[in-house]
Amino acid sequence: MASSMRSLFSDHNRYVESFRRFLNSSTEHQCMQEFMDKKLPGIIARIGDRKSEIKILSIGGGAELVAKTSNLENIKFAWHKETSSEYQNRIIEKKEFQKWDFIHMIQMLYYVKDIPATLKFFHSLLATNAKMLIILVSGISGWDKLWKKYGSRLPQDDLCQYVTSSDLTQMLDKLGIKYECYDLLSTMDISDCFIDGNENGELLCDFLTETCNFNTTAPPDLKAEIMKDLQESEFSVKKEGKVLFNNSLSFIVVEA
Repeated sequence: MASSMRSLFSDHNRYVESFRRFLNSSTEHQCMQEFMDKKLPGIIARIGDRKSEIKILSIGGGAELVAKTSNLENIKFAWHKETSSEYQNRIIEKKEFQKWDFIHMIQMLYYVKDIPATLKFFHSLLATNAKMLIILVSGISGWDKLWKKYGSRLPQDDLCQYVTSSDLTQMLDKLGIKYECYDLLSTMDISDCFIDGNENGELLCDFLTETCNFNTTAPPDLKAEIMKDLQESEFSVKKEGKVLFNNSLSFIVVEA
């Protein structure tokens, strides 16, 4: 790995902009909305049966996920916002082990150092009949192939781990925790990545590789390999002149 390559997380402004371009180029939010509309109301309804209030713990963002879900007008929500590690440390220190009816972790387990321990801890906070929803990239996505093939050759960063639903379900199995997993297709238009000098494409390349200024700092052989692979069928599909990266998401519903 060339010494000039550095993690995208080392440049906060560029990371934020690359993430914004990702959201604009992908169907990530539409995919989540589809799950909220079709699956989540039934899950929440089963939890909220005969309850006037559902206690919800939102971890790592997406605090409005459940509030925007349809058919929940008669349920009150008690929101508790805090980072995963802050909350976990405070709870353990004060021994205030409150039970929750619904816990959701949206695209945040990449930023946890000890994922099995985190899963075990928050699972222990589920009340009777409660559920925990985990959303992260699917094991059938292009991310899984990209990280497994090139992760060791890209800048490593303590802030982020390469983890997909395949890894997570193995962890849950080892912990003996029951769950259901739903995969929904999401795509990311990466056509601009193959146009030299295209600003949007360069930012999307940064996001894909988690590398700051990937196009200008990556070794030529690494760049050539990745750019070639991104057009292959195991990573993307070509449709109507566009290259659509497989950004599929997994929605894992964990049982109490």
